[in-house]
Amino acid sequence: MSKKTVVFQRPDDVLDFVNKVGKYPFDMDMKRGRFIVDAKSILGLMNLGLKNKIELQVYHDSCDELWQDIEKYIAA
Repeated sequence: MSKKTVVFQRPDDVLDFVNKVGKYPFDMDMKRGRFIVDAKSILGLMNLGLKNKIELQVYHDSCDELWQDIEKYIAA
């Protein structure tokens, strides 16, 4: 399992993110506080809110291509 923290600034960012992670076959969850949603769910991610740090949990070991695809959303 791998983890990164991501931040979405606009609703369009969420849509772009979901389109990018949707092409990967492995499971991913997003967690903010006590809420956990599927990382491939637009509505789930919108409920976590914008401009918040959200933890992305990927249930796969080799995620280098994924991290490159979503690097603009990874929090510094």
